[in-house]
Parts: sequence; structure tokens; C-alpha cells
Amino acid sequence: MGPLHGLKIIELASIGPGPFCGMMLADLGAEVIRVERPGSNPQVSVDPLARNRKSLACDLKNPDSVAMVLRLVEHADGMFEGFRPGVAERLGVGPDDCLARNSKLVYGRMTGWGQDGPLARAAGHDINYISLTGALHAIGPLHGKPVPPLNLVGDFGGGGMLLAYGMVCGLLSAARTGEGQVVDAAIVDGANTLMAMMHGLKAIGLHDDVTGSSCLGGAAHFYDTYETRDGKYISIASIEPQFYDLLIDKAGLDRERFAPHVFDRTVDDETRAHWSDLKAEIAQVIQTKTRDEWCEIMQGSDVCFAPVLTSTEAPDHEHNKARNAFVDVGGHIQPAPAPRFSRTRAAEPRPGVAPGVDSHAVLQDAGFSEQDIRELVRTGAVF
Repeated sequence: MGPLHGLKIIELASIGPGPFCGMMLADLGAEVIRVERPGSNPQVSVDPLARNRKSLACDLKNPDSVAMVLRLVEHADGMFEGFRPGVAERLGVGPDDCLARNSKLVYGRMTGWGQDGPLARAAGHDINYISLTGALHAIGPLHGKPVPPLNLVGDFGGGGMLLAYGMVCGLLSAARTGEGQVVDAAIVDGANTLMAMMHGLKAIGLHDDVTGSSCLGGAAHFYDTYETRDGKYISIASIEPQFYDLLIDKAGLDRERFAPHVFDRTVDDETRAHWSDLKAEIAQVIQTKTRDEWCEIMQGSDVCFAPVLTSTEAPDHEHNKARNAFVDVGGHIQPAPAPRFSRTRAAEPRPGVAPGVDSHAVLQDAGFSEQDIRELVRTGAVF
């Protein structure tokens, strides 16, 4: 039932990266109890970020709700929240409150700017956090303006996935030492970490501060997307000399013209000028065939090629189908759990449930009596 089977995690409901962390942990077998407000998230059944959870509906502004959550903490392995710094403390469910109840607890904190620093309490979103790391500035057309890469680099890659990794690291440490701790997962830190290779490339002259100038950012003719005759796109990443050589053959390019301009360690203005000219020539060639025709010629070869698919097309691609990369969850197509494990395989995902569906069962499992539960319902502490 997944490698995290047997672990119990409490998720104080938030948006974006928090639910993504909860999805990752739940997908891989952890029992994740989502503590949320009644009536929140009306589209929960079709939201992949809400799948595989139990739901406990309560009002954390009610002292009885807070006492109830702290009692749940006593039986949990981990807990995470996505509030601004200081909010959890004001509610009475901050790290000190929770670790006092359970010293082995791993307490995760998901924020944009982190728990401290001049911006810690300021509002922000994905695009703001990746702006501060140099990541956004590097993404976009050469000499053009930076282009937001959806919210993949910040919220999910640098945020929710970082928190999930941090939670698992904390849980491993707690299993060894018997001591819990706080995980400060800031999106600005995660996006900064994702820029590690760019700093390495900058050190050897292959990355600079011009938007879109990197060979991996679309400046190079051998690493970019090209429009096909039918208005669709393909991607080419023929970086290594042997792959570049195959691109010349498969695309029918002028070898005398293209062969000298293979990737090397010198990327200056003259090199970029050559790249721009060659890119225009490749674009003309790619326009002569449809995307499917280029797939017939290049797909599966060492050109390093793939069609640029829409999110609607992706589940039907033969490679994704062969690997069951997408699954049907309650009649809706969603990404399958990842990564994959040879022995402790993840179960098929379950759709998200309406807030409060599992309130009674969660409290029963935590040792609350029927009388306790009735009283919590009466006082509006649980729904």
C-alpha cells in the first residue's frame, strides 16, 4: 500500500503547495487527515490535490476544536500547515503546542518567504517567490521579458515537493532518534535550490544574466521548440555531439552549415548570433512537415525529440499509456502516483471527499468516545 503505509499525518488545510505535499504523502501510503473548514473546496472530488485523504471538518477559532486537534497530534507521526508565520501559534496549534503533546512529531511549515526575514509576513504568490531567486529572470525568450512557468517551479517543485521531502527526512530522523522537529519549507528556498545547476553553469560561462540566453533556456538552435506545418509543436534537445549529428541527418539539414555549431563550452555574443541564424533555418525546415510526420521520423531515436502535447493529448500518448502514467480517479483523468516502487507499490488513488465526511471515524480512531463526539458536534467544534 505504498512505502509510507503506517504513518499518520495531520494536514491543516491550505492552498497550492500544502495540498500538493499532502497528495504526495497520501499517494505513497501515509494516512493523511485533512483538517478543514466545513463547506470549503466544493470541487474536491475532481481535485487531484485533495485525493486519498480523510477529512475532519472543524473551526480552529473554536477552543474546543483546537483541543481536539492537539489530542489527534498525540497519535500522529507528522503534521503540516501552510499559514503565514505566527498564525498557527495564535490559533494554539503551533510547533511548541504540538511538540509539547508529542515530542516525536515532525511539524512541517509551508510558506512562500520562510519563517523569518524582512518579507516573512508579506503576502505573495509563486511568481514573486521565484522572482527573488533568479529563476524567473532566466525563463523567457532571448532579450524578451521573463515568462511565468505556470506555478511549477515555485508552488510545486520548490514548495510542496520540498515540504514532502522535508517531512520524510524528518520522519526518518525521528524513527532513529525518537525526537521530532520543525521543518521550515519556504518556496523561495526551494526555488533557489532548483537553480543549483544554473549557478554551476554560470561559474563556467554557460549562463549569464540575460533572459533566455542560456543554452537550456531556448537560446540554442539545438534545444528549443519548433512549430510544425499543422500549427503544433515539437521539442528538440540535441545537446551532445552524437545526438546533434543525428539531428542534422534526420532533419535533412545542411551538414556543412550546421556541423561546426555543436554545443561547446564557449557561449558568447558571436555564438548566440550563430544560434539565432541556425534556429531560423531549422524553423523553416520543421514547418515543412506536420507534427505526426516529424514523430514518424524522429520519435524513439537519439535525436532527443518529443512532440509538445497538450494536457488533453498527453494521457493518450503511447509511452504514457504503456507506463500507466495517468489514472482514472472517479471518472476524471489524473497523474498517477510517483515515484514507483518495486515492492511497496502505491494503491489506486481515491477521489477527494467533502469536508467532514470522515470526522466521526477519525475521532473514533483517535479514542474519542461517542459522548465526546456528540459534545464536540453540539459546541460546533466539529462538523
